[in-house]
Amino acid sequence: MAPVLSPVPETLITRSWPDYALLDSGNGRKLERYGRFTVVRPEPQCFWAPRDPSAFAAADAVFDPEDEDEAGRWRFAKGPIDTFPLAWNEVRFTSRFTPFRHLAFFPEQAANWVWLDRRVRSLRKPRILNLFGYTGVASLACAAAGAEVTHVDASKKSVNWARDNAELSGLSDKPIRWIVEDARKYVAREVRRGAKYHGVILDPPKYGRGPTGEVWRLFEDLPGLVRDCAALLGEDASFLLLNAYAARVSGLSLAHMTADAMQDRGGRIDWGELALAEDGSDGRSIGLSFFARWSAT
Repeated sequence: MAPVLSPVPETLITRSWPDYALLDSGNGRKLERYGRFTVVRPEPQCFWAPRDPSAFAAADAVFDPEDEDEAGRWRFAKGPIDTFPLAWNEVRFTSRFTPFRHLAFFPEQAANWVWLDRRVRSLRKPRILNLFGYTGVASLACAAAGAEVTHVDASKKSVNWARDNAELSGLSDKPIRWIVEDARKYVAREVRRGAKYHGVILDPPKYGRGPTGEVWRLFEDLPGLVRDCAALLGEDASFLLLNAYAARVSGLSLAHMTADAMQDRGGRIDWGELALAEDGSDGRSIGLSFFARWSAT
């Protein structure tokens, strides 16, 4: 039986939490708070005017882009800032001003972390696979909720960072496997082994390279990977969550691709957009990525 596709999109909005807030936005930029630091980053789709332009000028750090591929340089008001700790619920992690305008995690993903936390806590001894796991916040959110987690990323540096975040969170004794490998190779091997998971998380980049030179291209490689991930979901599986940031992707296209891979599994597919909302009851929201998620019930 084919899954039921939601007829309307959903916007999953992340609002501020103690260590993060979207303070203001406009004129192609956003003003955010990360812990005690205020940060200005480019956001081209903010066509409106900021509410308080002077607050942008007083920020602790400003990112100046050098090209359209997110590379650039940070300017600091009072000298360079090294790593600093942040938290989301039980998860502790280290943030850093990277050369690619983000701070080693993506705050809008908190809407997915909330959903994963609830989903995992509803399961008995769940096994979760997190592909393109980066610095591990989603993996640690699942582990804190009681899951056995396999965390896969092609970057050894990112996996080591995720392990450090597990230590920082007091979760290093949890059943987490840390795998440095190309996601497609790992999943293909798991399919051959007959491995099964209760849930799979995919947050692939638009373009990337594996540890031995493998090339990842989102539009060419994602459909096959999603089909293989569907094969890893056991009869008692709960979910498959897919997120993508590419401009040419939509939530609806991700939903139809997921439905094709899950065509004999029943369940439901929700789809839409992840967004960040400014502080305040009348805060504006910025859409930042697209998602599709299959749920068994």
